[in-house]
Amino acid sequence: MAMALYDPDGGYYARTVAQVGRGGDFFTSVSVGRLFGTLLARRFAGYWREAGEPEQWRIVECGAHDGSLAADVLAGLAELSPEAFARLEYVVPEPLELLSERQKHRLADFAPRVRWVDSVAACDRLPGVVFGNELLDALPFHTILFRSGRWWERAVGLDQAGDFRWELREIVDSELADAARSLGEAFPDGYETEIRTGLQRFLAPLAACLDGGLMLWLDYGFLREDLYHPSRVTGTLRTFAKHRAGDDPLADPGSRDITAHVDFSALAETVRRLGGTNRPPVTQGAWLTRLAQDWLLAQEGRPDHALLRQFQTLTHPGHLGRSFAVCESTFQPHSGL
Repeated sequence: MAMALYDPDGGYYARTVAQVGRGGDFFTSVSVGRLFGTLLARRFAGYWREAGEPEQWRIVECGAHDGSLAADVLAGLAELSPEAFARLEYVVPEPLELLSERQKHRLADFAPRVRWVDSVAACDRLPGVVFGNELLDALPFHTILFRSGRWWERAVGLDQAGDFRWELREIVDSELADAARSLGEAFPDGYETEIRTGLQRFLAPLAACLDGGLMLWLDYGFLREDLYHPSRVTGTLRTFAKHRAGDDPLADPGSRDITAHVDFSALAETVRRLGGTNRPPVTQGAWLTRLAQDWLLAQEGRPDHALLRQFQTLTHPGHLGRSFAVCESTFQPHSGL
């Protein structure tokens, strides 16, 4: 999965930047319009005030794609709080050259405020925000299957013609074995699901660059008891190409997105191990509505109908409001001990 999505030569995200939007493979909240980034900027400006208006602070956007969301966030911050904007370093970790080139072009107007790094390990500690929109669902995961009273890994092998095929194998990775064992055995024969074992490796360097701050993930997923419910017999693995969902990631790897729902319980547990404090996940609709209260009141006099339509798409349960959740975590300032 890591190769199919992120290989710098043939990976899905390295081949083009046209995956998102009407002409691409899927929609995101960024596709709706600039309001999404403007509302995120409200939360980030609020954090800066809550943190005591530090002289230097940082926003790290993981999975910045073509830079559109970054542009909307930065424009929103510049308008909402010029002082916070002037003190900001906006960091984009991006190892893929195609994406970093497109981001630099898209964010040329904000160049003094933006820094690109291959890894956040290059960043010192600053108060700030780490966030990602629809990123965690694309982190590589294992697929496992329950059969004959035990868990097996669904691995990728080759058939006699040299084509990819699924193979059942013993679970040899100790972290995966522990995670599968923790699910128990109350599952029907043939039950399939997914487990991400790399959350801590992904989140640890992000937490390490925060000298106190906020971690924010917007994505689709469930708490553990729902994600691994015995009735969810085929898991949540999906592929997306040309706005059509599929379930075969072995078909022409590199040509389509591969995703699975996020285990919000595992996310919260990982954050706690890294020293953070979690707030319960809330729907995107409820979270954005709370952020937008004063903006909505201002619309009563002179409504901007285009922005109100964007807001409805982002928050209505029948659109994106219920499909996505927001997971917020806070980290205390580093004691230096």
